[in-house]
Amino acid sequence: MRGIRGLARLLAGLLLAGLGTAAQAEDRPAVTVAEGRLSGTLDGDLRVFRNIPYAAPPVGDRRWRPPEPPARWSGTRDAAAFGPRCVQPPLPPTSIYYSRIEAMSEDCLSLNVWSPADAARAPVIVWIHGGSLRIGGSAEPLYDGAPLARRGVVFVSINYRLGVLGWLAHPELSAESPHGAAGNYGLLDQIAALRWVRDNIAAFGGDPGNVTIMGESAGALSVTHLLASPPAQGLFHKAIAQSTNLRNMPELRRAAYGLPSGEENGTALAREIGATNLADLRAMDAEALTLAAFRARFDARTMMDGWVLPRQLLDAFDAGEYARVPLLTGFTGGEMRAGLIPLPPMPETAQAYEAAVARNYGDLAPAFLALYPASDMRESMLAVLRDAVFAWSSEHLVQRYAAAGVPAYLYLFDRCDPESRARDLCAFHAAELPYLFGQVGPDAVLPDNWPGLDNPEDIALSAAMIDYWVGFARNGVPEVAGQPRWPAYSEEEAYMRLADSPTAERNIYPGMFELHEAVISARRRGDQEWFRNIGVAGHQR
Repeated sequence: MRGIRGLARLLAGLLLAGLGTAAQAEDRPAVTVAEGRLSGTLDGDLRVFRNIPYAAPPVGDRRWRPPEPPARWSGTRDAAAFGPRCVQPPLPPTSIYYSRIEAMSEDCLSLNVWSPADAARAPVIVWIHGGSLRIGGSAEPLYDGAPLARRGVVFVSINYRLGVLGWLAHPELSAESPHGAAGNYGLLDQIAALRWVRDNIAAFGGDPGNVTIMGESAGALSVTHLLASPPAQGLFHKAIAQSTNLRNMPELRRAAYGLPSGEENGTALAREIGATNLADLRAMDAEALTLAAFRARFDARTMMDGWVLPRQLLDAFDAGEYARVPLLTGFTGGEMRAGLIPLPPMPETAQAYEAAVARNYGDLAPAFLALYPASDMRESMLAVLRDAVFAWSSEHLVQRYAAAGVPAYLYLFDRCDPESRARDLCAFHAAELPYLFGQVGPDAVLPDNWPGLDNPEDIALSAAMIDYWVGFARNGVPEVAGQPRWPAYSEEEAYMRLADSPTAERNIYPGMFELHEAVISARRRGDQEWFRNIGVAGHQR
């Protein structure tokens, strides 16, 4: 059925493409930005402009350099169709996150804008897609900005460099940088996009003084990094981070917290794929390089480079070195149900499970077992992975914000629709996205393997969530007429549970935060990684 609907949309698009010149001119809204004139399309009461370059193509000698401003163009640029995704490896067709890639290119630094036709100083949301910093794109059908724009915001979605093209560090790259820095090119792209929004969004009816950055998964991690990045300060005024984490990242030049340095990783990758120097790497075909890096298990990560990111995220937030803007953050109840992080080998018996916990967690073992008992080892292992990566990170952030007197709002997405329940996918990682983008009901456009969401409860929850998010973007408070009040976290550790309907509750997962705060504090003191060694696979002491 989804394929038939997609074919119908394609045929409709071809029909529209064949209309006469006069009809096209009548239906093509135009704006003028710093680089020239754009011709977009109408979607009912919305104006839509796609594939707008916010930076020069990062190709040739510009590969692995900070983004440069885009060139001006003469005449009117056609902004009707999406541009290509940034180069990325394929996902297996069986993945729940699989979607077909129509086109990809190294020349991919573009953004898209949805705006109400009558917008005037409207709040702006800038969407940063997820995908482990190596896959995804702004043209994903799931990320249609129309439902949010119809609530009165100007919605912007962006591409940024991915994988080895976005996150490679190498000694030669550091040497050629005036900042002595390397890596983080994807994050620099995001900052360049925010600068473009600041300078141009008024042409679309948006308010450059009311910009909310919003992302999920790697997009939420990007939001969290932008909060702590000195070059990004002043470019946004609110932040939404959905399923972010505060894991430790590689440092540029030294091994730390159980990780090799970024330069070591880059040098090892170059050696493995047969490149003797930076010139060899820059000469490689972008798709061939991306695939070679993927096969070599290159791990795209942000880099503590002393410039874009001066220190570890956790250190920055604990030291108060972050943007004091209202924050909305949270996670899903079943983060690990779609296999986001593989479970470690399951102990054969409850006794073996408890022994592993006692060995790894010492004095904290009783608290661990109270939260994650041996009576259902699989559920406990799913829960500890969720909590150590996502739940603890979200609560750590809102605690820091609340202590600083900055508005902060926490949520738990816990909706379990009938198809997800049947497939053991309740509230899996990213399950909230169709609700936030209005992709529920019989006309929803979802990835091929996604559970269907066409129940009345799904439609009602989607409407409420969009309104909460838009309310937050408008004035920093997620408030909706006719819906439960969403209290700030500072009000007795309050959060909003988004399940069959929104419900304000307090003290999310009692005891969870204290346990993981203690575990991660011990790992930081011991110069250990605090992301992958979790649960029965952990090594706290």
